[in-house]
Amino acid sequence: MAGTRRAHVKRKLLWRWRRNPLRRRSDRVETWIVLTTWIVALAGGLLAGRAAGSAMLGDLATRRAAVHAVSAVLTEDADAAPAVTEDGIGGTVHAKVRWTASDGSVHTGLTRIEPGRAKGSPVTVWIDRQGDLVRAPLTADQAGFQSALTGVLVAVGTGAAVFGCGRLARIPLERRRMRDWETEWARVAPSGGRT
Repeated sequence: MAGTRRAHVKRKLLWRWRRNPLRRRSDRVETWIVLTTWIVALAGGLLAGRAAGSAMLGDLATRRAAVHAVSAVLTEDADAAPAVTEDGIGGTVHAKVRWTASDGSVHTGLTRIEPGRAKGSPVTVWIDRQGDLVRAPLTADQAGFQSALTGVLVAVGTGAAVFGCGRLARIPLERRRMRDWETEWARVAPSGGRT
């Protein structure tokens, strides 16, 4: 009984490839479209996702290499409570800081710090090659997670786009089959099916 069930499942899965005198040319074309769609969606999605993830990881590593941390001093007391904003970031406050660049020049700027810090407290800020304040770069774990998420989203998007294109390619075949069926039906039953 188990062998019969396996043979039935195999026949059902491979029904498009069976020899059949009733199988039309459009059925064979559709079979190849479906097979090609699956192969391109899976392989293309995996390759596109991997490429996007690698590109994102490389970009984040380049950003991380372009900034460096410097020690700065608060020039004013930080607010005791963070403000509620539209983007939901409420764990930090803006405060003015002062730092000395590698060439000896003194700079000031606004950065995000923990609330309640007193004037004169040391803080670490991140600057780029031009000496401008920037956000702290993502850690290696955060960058890995973001690149993996990007890869997954690109893979799924690519696969969905390929499936959509495969579906669009099958629409003319279905229309042609329906026209052929109507023609055959009109030839076989000219009275509209009445006997």
